[in-house]
Amino acid sequence: MVKKQNSNVARVKRHYRIRNNIKGTAQKPRLNVFRSLNHIYAQIIDDVAGVTLVSASTLSPEFGKNPGGNIEAAKKVGLLVAEKAKAKGIEVVVFDRGGYLYHGRVAALAEGAREGGLQF
Repeated sequence: MVKKQNSNVARVKRHYRIRNNIKGTAQKPRLNVFRSLNHIYAQIIDDVAGVTLVSASTLSPEFGKNPGGNIEAAKKVGLLVAEKAKAKGIEVVVFDRGGYLYHGRVAALAEGAREGGLQF
């Protein structure tokens, strides 16, 4: 009997494999991405200290009502997180795609962050 694996369980397993190789430090923190059906979230994390330095999402007040969880909104989140990171003096990060494919909303967020001035 073959058990079918839930797609979120598979994503979490992929994320653990990715996280074995990616670590965020104070000099080069980790840009983490989480996407749900309706929203997308981004955090810049220092794993050594265990602190979130900067965060942005489609639920941020800068988006107003009905931001949507689409590619345009993801790009805006990337620009917003880059702007907040620049204000805190963060210029170089390590990108953590969170077990998702580097495609669609995740790629748009990364592109927005690069346009905002983050290097990874």
